[in-house]
Amino acid sequence: MCGIVGYVGKEQAAPILLDGLSKLEYRGYDSAGMAVYDGQKINIKKATGRLKVLSELTHGGATMQGCLGIGHTRWATHGEPSDTNAHPHFNQDQTIVVVHNGIIENYIKLKKKLEDRGYAFCSETDTEVVAHLLDYYYNKYGKDPLTAVAKVIHRVEGSYALGIIFADFPDVLYSVRKDSPLIVGRSENGNLIASDVPAVLKYTRNVYFIENEEIARLTEDTIEFFDVDGSPIEKEEKHIDWDINAAEKNGYEHFMLKEIYEQPKAVRDTISPRIKEDAIVIEELGMTDEEILAIRKIHIVACGSAYHTGVTSKYVFEGLSRIPVEVDLASEFRYRDPILEEGALVIIISQSGETADSLAALRLAKERGITTLGIVNVVGSSIAREADKVMYTWAGPEIAVATTKAYSCQLVAQYLLALKFAQVRGKISDEEVKEYLHDIEMLPNQIENLLGIKERIQRFANRYAAAKDVFFIGRGIDYAISLEGSLKLKEISYIHSEAYAAGELKHGTISLIEDGTLVAAVVTQEELYKKTVSNIVEVKTRGAFVLAVTNDDNIDIEKTADYVVYIPKTNRYFTNSLAIIPLQLFGYYVSVGKGLDVDKPRNLAKSVTVE
Repeated sequence: MCGIVGYVGKEQAAPILLDGLSKLEYRGYDSAGMAVYDGQKINIKKATGRLKVLSELTHGGATMQGCLGIGHTRWATHGEPSDTNAHPHFNQDQTIVVVHNGIIENYIKLKKKLEDRGYAFCSETDTEVVAHLLDYYYNKYGKDPLTAVAKVIHRVEGSYALGIIFADFPDVLYSVRKDSPLIVGRSENGNLIASDVPAVLKYTRNVYFIENEEIARLTEDTIEFFDVDGSPIEKEEKHIDWDINAAEKNGYEHFMLKEIYEQPKAVRDTISPRIKEDAIVIEELGMTDEEILAIRKIHIVACGSAYHTGVTSKYVFEGLSRIPVEVDLASEFRYRDPILEEGALVIIISQSGETADSLAALRLAKERGITTLGIVNVVGSSIAREADKVMYTWAGPEIAVATTKAYSCQLVAQYLLALKFAQVRGKISDEEVKEYLHDIEMLPNQIENLLGIKERIQRFANRYAAAKDVFFIGRGIDYAISLEGSLKLKEISYIHSEAYAAGELKHGTISLIEDGTLVAAVVTQEELYKKTVSNIVEVKTRGAFVLAVTNDDNIDIEKTADYVVYIPKTNRYFTNSLAIIPLQLFGYYVSVGKGLDVDKPRNLAKSVTVE
């Protein structure tokens, strides 16, 4: 996970580094550090805790002078959070300094070899190996930074994005990546590196996306790229259209609440360009009707909330297009040796487009000759570049660790894709397509209206801030909604929460229900309504307090449930887009009620770029 940032230019580096790190703190926040070169020596400051501790330590960067620097915000992998284990890391005389996002898998072997050569280590991290290894090759090969970096690439195994300063080169910033995200930004007042786009939006919209084992050399006025052999390469500059305000709170108490309220716009932005004159147009997809007709099976692969959208989409794809669908957790996909046959399509879903397990699953599918489609939010991300086909969501920057608007945009993107496949395959008529598209176009307004119940949800959430266990139940698509509702609650409130297919309660789970246990029942699928209501009765009989989320015409559920939240009526395939809104708000307000850091839940980071 972690976040790195670097700057070389005309301005003082430290305030720019702190600002960039503040936009990357969602990637890790157990410690932070900076290294700034003042022309005489590289000054390093590190601090355990949130970024504000480092900012206070350096008086907002004012005590660190110099126009070349690198910074890091950490999510610990090797070594507990501490000042010593915090980045940057350095060689013994602090003339080579490194920040790192990723994991060096063979660091123990490398560390032993370096110790045998007289190198002494002061931290428990894998990153310190890189600093000493750079020192070794730098001195061995004529003190040439480019050669030293290239040699390190050949020796280390794992994932990395590195920012590197050499004291012998006071106006040059080096960077390299493999399987961890890295961008280079060009501005009038200097050049930058960063783990993600929001870190540079304040300074530039012009960026380069670095490929695996590519090296970047930045000065105040120049940006050069090299391959692993040190040969120069040309790269295309990209322009980022994101609104800089999307990476700011703009008066909201938390990014999560802001992003919940941005969902109507984000969903509208995702669907509007794809619906033209009652037709589905996904221009960047680049799939012909013949390619769609050739699809015999779909594998949806994702992690976390993106996986939950895939669970929903299985029902949508199979119901509309009649293509069989398997949904896999990306972290399990490779290791079960999946059967991928001719005619398969592997869909990889990821907000960042850099999720390590999802990227590995994509590469496995490509190795086996299977067509891959990435559904991602970040243009130019690794999954977007490596997938055979791509479909973008237009959620804009999402800063809170707990996803909301990216999740909603992934859902509607998959609705449109399923409809496109169904229409091409002749499974639904043109008139039916119009009706489905009408319902999809209504979703942003319906979400906006639902957000009007936030005070009611807040009052209810305050009653359950001290809950120990909460259970979410549903059938069919409602089960998929329950999975996401449960995740939202547990990840930001630290309350034990589980989701179950309601029909499975009698196979063990119901034994956990006690007097006062909160059960959230999602009941939007009309053909399953009576069955789910019977499950509500079962848990109430055992003392549960039941919150029901259901369609606005199911008022008779008030006879059974204790508290009811109604959602507007929509097509049964699209109810997830509405039912999830009160569950997002519920999780948010429980966390607020407990006085927790909503945007930065403990032990979690936004973008999981290591396995």
